[in-house]
Amino acid sequence: MVGFKPTDVPPTAAVKFIGAGTAACIADLFTFPLDTAKVRLQIQGETKTPVNVKSAQYKGVFGTISTMVKTEGPRSLYNGLVAGLQRQMSFASVRIGLYDSVKQFYTKGSEHVGIGSRLLAGCTTGAMAVAIAQPTDVVKVRFQAQANVSSARRYKGTMDAYKTIAREEGMRGLWKGTAPNITRNALVNCTELVTYDLIKDALLNSNLMSGECGLVAYRLI
Repeated sequence: MVGFKPTDVPPTAAVKFIGAGTAACIADLFTFPLDTAKVRLQIQGETKTPVNVKSAQYKGVFGTISTMVKTEGPRSLYNGLVAGLQRQMSFASVRIGLYDSVKQFYTKGSEHVGIGSRLLAGCTTGAMAVAIAQPTDVVKVRFQAQANVSSARRYKGTMDAYKTIAREEGMRGLWKGTAPNITRNALVNCTELVTYDLIKDALLNSNLMSGECGLVAYRLI
């Protein structure tokens, strides 16, 4: 925007919220096959397949992707994508998009932000994100884990998966694994966002983003 410095027009909380979720969804579109391969490798040897379904053996990430394409077709790499995008839109929006707002809440709007407030904000948004998005994560993993053949399919679609799990396992079934997931993501969020926050402040305080060079760098970013 002509006539304004980058810091004069900070994005609103709503812009950060939507921007974080949208960016995460775009990233998920490219990385989803890798996530599916990870899930298949993690559950290999633990799941029981129907007698008329041959259990595939996976070796390595790219070996898993290749085997899935050969035995189940390319679409199998994107099993659970709808739930995955729902997860990113709800998870990343809270985890990343609300970080600054929560940080300001803990500091009561003070310009001085200590490491403790940053860590607390990171833990809070990480835990909140999991508590909200856990059902989408459960459904995503269920789809990724099941073989993409008609005899092995348990759910007809994403909404059917939510309903089936709630009906057969109770509402608690949609929040299975919440406690360890909250612990993991609270720690991850602290590491990622607080590190990013500190590096960003160091760059801004060093005046590397000031003047014409800083404006050019800001436009490139």
